[in-house]
Amino acid sequence: MGAYILRRLLLMIPTIVGIMAISFAVVQFAPGGPVEQVIADLTNAAGSDRLSGNAGDLVPSGGESGQYRGAQGLDPDFIAKLEKQFGFDKPPLERFVTMMWDYIRFDFGESFFRNTPVIDLIIQKMPVSISLGVWILIFSYAISIPLGIKKAISDGSTFDVWTSGVIIVGYAVPSFLFGILLIVLFAGGSFFDWFPLRGLVSDNFDQLSWYEKIIDYFWHMTLPLITLLLSAFATTTLLTKNSFIDEIKKQYVTTARAKGLTERRVLYGHVFRNAMLIIIAGFPGAFISAFFTGSLLIEYIFSLDGLGRLGYDAVVKRDYPIVFATLFIYSLMGLVVSLVSDLIYTWVDPRIDFERRDV
Repeated sequence: MGAYILRRLLLMIPTIVGIMAISFAVVQFAPGGPVEQVIADLTNAAGSDRLSGNAGDLVPSGGESGQYRGAQGLDPDFIAKLEKQFGFDKPPLERFVTMMWDYIRFDFGESFFRNTPVIDLIIQKMPVSISLGVWILIFSYAISIPLGIKKAISDGSTFDVWTSGVIIVGYAVPSFLFGILLIVLFAGGSFFDWFPLRGLVSDNFDQLSWYEKIIDYFWHMTLPLITLLLSAFATTTLLTKNSFIDEIKKQYVTTARAKGLTERRVLYGHVFRNAMLIIIAGFPGAFISAFFTGSLLIEYIFSLDGLGRLGYDAVVKRDYPIVFATLFIYSLMGLVVSLVSDLIYTWVDPRIDFERRDV
């Protein structure tokens, strides 16, 4: 197993470099970079100020630059200073190599437009993403696995039919639409004003006692968690049910029953170990989705300032240090969690030996 882990760790290097290289290359051809963003802001400011007769103080003039759209009338020296400020005065290959060398040392530089180290911004937004990710994973798996097992045991019963209907409806309804419905109903929309509409905690959180802080925290998290949980547990529940049904039909289950083992012993002593393999296989994707990619709209709807919102705002604003830093962290975590998932495979079923197959 040690050799397999080492190979997987070494393979992470070209994988991450490939992901970052492709993304970096795409960005080079994408219009509206940070230089264009500054030019657009200056142009808009000049246009507004022109109405008051003070445009000359806002936009440097005296030359033209055809490289950037909207740069007509701007001093080429001013454009050159912008390029140097954002690092675009160097060749793309040199910029990429420098960026990867910094990222290897977890030096993500500073944001283009926030004047703050990127790592500080990521740490600042982490509590929201961690809160959503941890609780969604815990609640969804705590509900999905027992419910899926129950549905598999009672396949075709009234309980199975009704719960399947609820699960399908919950999965079909977009989470953001359900979130808006909860806001309208319970967050001061048109009916009840029971839950807060924004933030992870109240403004007076520091003044609360420890148990009041816990209550306040979950008071703010209730609606976002319900919104995400509605669709989060649907796939895992049906996957658990189908996996258990497949295992129950196999010969070893019939043999175990013929030996006189109780149904509970058969189910949890034999079937559970094999049926859970496919659930474990989907854990890395669920982990990454819950922590980073699955909560963007929810963060906007409930005014939660997390990593999803940070990454989206960075893409819109073309704040490349944040874009590439979050991409690097997501990719690294995805690869690490995938390796951990394989190790859990061997723990659940010792018959699996990754060292005997090619990576």
